[in-house]
Amino acid sequence: MAAASAAPALLRRLLCSSTPASASASVVLRAAFCSSPGFGPSPPSSMFGDGTEVANVPPLTTPKLFVSGLSRLTTDEKLQGAFAPFGRILEAKVVTDRVSGRSKGFGFVRYATIEEAEKARQEMNAKFLDGWVIFVDPAKPRQPKPAPEQDTSSSHVGFTTNKTVGWCG
Repeated sequence: MAAASAAPALLRRLLCSSTPASASASVVLRAAFCSSPGFGPSPPSSMFGDGTEVANVPPLTTPKLFVSGLSRLTTDEKLQGAFAPFGRILEAKVVTDRVSGRSKGFGFVRYATIEEAEKARQEMNAKFLDGWVIFVDPAKPRQPKPAPEQDTSSSHVGFTTNKTVGWCG
């Protein structure tokens, strides 16, 4: 039991050591595990470890963020607490299943301004929350569901009847 609890500390110490990484996978793991403050050297500025910025990040057009990769244990309060240092939060909601009440693994955070949302997206993307790596993206507007189509081929109005009377055989 003691070995199982010491494994994360050993892994963190190995990944956060100051020895240079020999493979790009080590750099990615080092960036993910060493992103917590107080562990090892300062994390690289990008996931690749070379200071490059990712150019394919779309600019925010709304102060609402989509957060995926949430733990099943993450609540609205934990989500709000994690994103609170970056600005004034108007809403933090974890989407839950209607029947079971459990988290579906994603949620939304809405800030007062787009600048606060942009800062939160940059700081919280690919970070740990409740032991899971979360991803923060711009929220897309909800698409309206199409109205159900009426069956115009039937000449009957109201209800239909089953024409099968019985078994003949």
